Amino acid sequence: MTLLDAFFHLLTPLPFLIMLGGVVLGIAVGVMPGITAGMLLALTLPFTYGMKSVDAIILLVGMFVGGVSGGLVTATLMRIPGEPNAIMTTLDGYPLARRGFPGRALGLGNAASIVGGALSWVALVLLTAPLAKAAILFGPWENFALVLAALALITSLSRGSFLKGMIAALLGVLLAMPGIDETSGRVRLTFDIDALTNGFQLLPVVVGMFALSQIVADTLHIEQGSDHVRANMRGILISLRDYVVHGVNMVRSSLIGIWIGILPGVGATVASIVAYSTAKSVSKRPEEFGTGSEEAIVAAESANNATTGGTLIPLLALGIPGGLADAILLAALIMHNLKPGPLLFATNPEIVNAIMATHLVAHVLMFAIMTGGCVLFARLMLVPRAFLFPLVIVFCVVGSFAPDSQLSDVWIMLAFGVAGLAMEYARFPLAPFVVGFVLGPLAEAKLRTALMSSAGSLAPLVQRPIAAALLAVALVTCLWPLYRDLRRR
Repeated sequence: MTLLDAFFHLLTPLPFLIMLGGVVLGIAVGVMPGITAGMLLALTLPFTYGMKSVDAIILLVGMFVGGVSGGLVTATLMRIPGEPNAIMTTLDGYPLARRGFPGRALGLGNAASIVGGALSWVALVLLTAPLAKAAILFGPWENFALVLAALALITSLSRGSFLKGMIAALLGVLLAMPGIDETSGRVRLTFDIDALTNGFQLLPVVVGMFALSQIVADTLHIEQGSDHVRANMRGILISLRDYVVHGVNMVRSSLIGIWIGILPGVGATVASIVAYSTAKSVSKRPEEFGTGSEEAIVAAESANNATTGGTLIPLLALGIPGGLADAILLAALIMHNLKPGPLLFATNPEIVNAIMATHLVAHVLMFAIMTGGCVLFARLMLVPRAFLFPLVIVFCVVGSFAPDSQLSDVWIMLAFGVAGLAMEYARFPLAPFVVGFVLGPLAEAKLRTALMSSAGSLAPLVQRPIAAALLAVALVTCLWPLYRDLRRR
């Protein structure tokens, strides 16, 4: 299936409806405070088990795109970021809405979103295949070093301290080890618990960590409320002149979002902060930032949506997730017996092309839905979370139990929900944990293959140029935060 074939496939009734449903659900979840796109992907993952691989990926990518965009509504009308990446939008979207221009604020953010998404799609199409062709030349040493570099980058760039990020990543690697050792066939680290013979399954771990823990944390603050601005459609359709006036800002912020999206573990929140700061530094009216600046809204939303394509580049080309949502997409590929990374282009090109096509078409659908349905989606902000959260917990339990019909998976989900809540309160980032859990077995397998080829010697890790360069990146990434802290002291 070529990229053109993938577009034609998306326009057939069933795939189109699947993608449309994913975008609508993503926007709806992005609008509702307390429920994130990552949580939606984690909850949906078990229900894609019986779907065709292509259809499952189309659904999840549609949710991913819609979820990034939906946070604009609550950020503008309630000063609450429905998604963490909408934090910077609250600084100017809400003041502009309070001044009597909610439609204008939503329209500018929506326009910036489609521009950022379209430009990131161009980068996705142009950069992914060449990077995959280069990566396919990697041997086991290079792949092992690449995983180390990715873990180091994600750990060092996640929120919080570097030490806590590293502990979270190593904890994820450790908890991926129980079960049957693929090399020797022996059972390890199960402590004679039969339920752990096959190890911790990915679905209950992801659902517990990112859905259940978030629901419990938000339940503790369920009575919190916020003033909101009534949505209206006046000004939501911006003119061609607005695209010309804000064009440079849109392109610059989109390029920032693409670049930051490619870096593992950074994410859309950092991209929006950098784009916002850059726009303020070059603006002729920096004093308006924070009081309802149109430039600020455009910068933040362009960068938000540009990261969607940027984060998919390392996922498709290298099998390395750029953030939480990408880690769940990686889990979906693994669950459907697909091998993420450069070999995916040779073995399952229809999956790669489906992701690329869905990314663009989902952004077009998102723009149309947000333009015509902002007022309707704004009403979802008023749904009491006391009614919503129990339903989500039911989905957590059903989603964990359904794939293998094992009650032990439900208990594992509950245990990881408690662990995720404890990590959040202790300010341990969750993204390094799930990336370590997913990539740990891959790193172990590549290291064992490499050691067998070298008769147990680690020398090739520093003798092979690419492996040595990637190892150097990992070491510098780990040592730099320590050096920075020493200089501060």
